[in-house]
Amino acid sequence: MLQHAASLPRTLGRALDEAPEAPALLAAKGIIMMLAGRRETVCEARAAERAAVRALERSRDPHDAAYVRALSLWLEGRPSEAADVFDALLERWPGDALALKFGQAIRFIYGDVGGMRASADAAIDAFADDHPHAGYVHGCRAFALEESFGYDAALEAGYRALALCDDDAWGLHAVAHVYEMTGAPEEGRALIAANRRAYEGCSTFRHHVDWHAALFELELGNTDAAMALYDGAVRFDRTDDYRDIANAVSLLARLAAEGVDVGERWEELADIAERRADDACITFADLHYLMALLAGGREEAAGRMLARLAGPSDGTEPGDIAAAAGGPASSGLAAFYRGRYRAALDSLLAAGEVMQRVGGSHAQRDVFARITIDAAVRAGRPDVARRLIAERASMRGRDRFARSRLSKCLRSVA
Repeated sequence: MLQHAASLPRTLGRALDEAPEAPALLAAKGIIMMLAGRRETVCEARAAERAAVRALERSRDPHDAAYVRALSLWLEGRPSEAADVFDALLERWPGDALALKFGQAIRFIYGDVGGMRASADAAIDAFADDHPHAGYVHGCRAFALEESFGYDAALEAGYRALALCDDDAWGLHAVAHVYEMTGAPEEGRALIAANRRAYEGCSTFRHHVDWHAALFELELGNTDAAMALYDGAVRFDRTDDYRDIANAVSLLARLAAEGVDVGERWEELADIAERRADDACITFADLHYLMALLAGGREEAAGRMLARLAGPSDGTEPGDIAAAAGGPASSGLAAFYRGRYRAALDSLLAAGEVMQRVGGSHAQRDVFARITIDAAVRAGRPDVARRLIAERASMRGRDRFARSRLSKCLRSVA
C-alpha cells in the first residue's frame, strides 16, 4: 500500500487466505475498496465491513477495532471522522505507517490539506530512519507540505523519502508537485527520468507520474511530447479507474485549450464516463466524467449527471461536498463546453470558492482554474481574467498558460 505497488491485490489476497478472519485486515481491504471510488468497489467495501464486524466479535482487540470503526464511519458518510480514528490510533500505536497512509488518503480525497499536514507532522517522530517504513512516511509528509505551500520543506522531505526508499512513488510525486507548482519543468522532467525505479512497479499510480511528465513537457512547449506521453503512458492501459480517467481528461483538456487537435481521444473516455455517470462515489471523479461526456458530445448521460449534481445533499459529508461544489462546478463546465461563457463564468466563480473540498491536488484542480480563466476571456471579461490569473499566480507563479491568457487580455483591451 505504501509503495502503491501493482502487487497489492495479490498480496492482500494472500494475506486474507492466511488470516481470513483478521478484523483489521478485512477493514483494510474495505478501505482500499473505498479508495477505488467505484460503485462496485463500494459494494465490496460493505461486504468487507460486515465480515470485519463479525470477526471483531471474536477478537475484541482495540487496534483491530479502530480499523473497523474507521471503515464503518466512512461507509456511513463520515470520512473526516474516519481519518480522525486513524490519528487517534497513531497516538496509541506510533509507527503504524498503514494507519497514517489511510488517514492521509481519506483526507486527500475530501480536500483536508490542513488535516493531512497536522497528521503527518504529529506522526513523523515515530519513524526514525531505521524504521522500515520511514521513507514512505516522509513521502506522505512531503506531499502534505507541498499542498499547504511549504515548498522548500516539501523538497527536503521528498528527497529524504527517496534516499530512504528508492521505490517511494508517493515521495517522488510530491517532489514533482513542487516543481509543477514552482514553475520548474526542466527540473521536474529530470527528476522523473532519474527515478523510474520509484514508480515502474506501481499500480495505475504510475500513470499519474507519467501525467506529471506530460505536464512538464506541455509547460516547455513540447505538445507533441505531451501527446506521445498521453498515448504511450498516461492512457496506455485503458482502465476505468477514476484516477486514470482524471489524468487523461485533464491532460486532453489542457492540450485542446492550447489548440492541439486531440483527434478522437475523447470518444474512449466518454464511453467509460457514460458507464460511470451514475456511480456518485466521489465528486472529483464525477466532474472529470462530466468533462469527458461534454467533450465527447454525450448529452443524455451528461444531463443525468448534471441533474444529480444539482440536487440537495443526502446529509452525508460527501453529499454536502457534491451539493456545495459539485453543483455549481458541473453547471459551469456544461455552460463552458456548450459555448455559454458568461453563464459558465458565473457558475465557475461560485464553485471556485469551495473547490478545495472536492479533493485532488492543486495541480489536478488547476484544470478547473484554467477553464474559469478561459471562460472569463471568452465572455469578454478581461478584468476578471486578470484577477483570476493574479490569484492563481500567488500559488504557483506565472506559467506558460498565465502568460498566454494575459496576452489575450491585453489584445482584447487594445
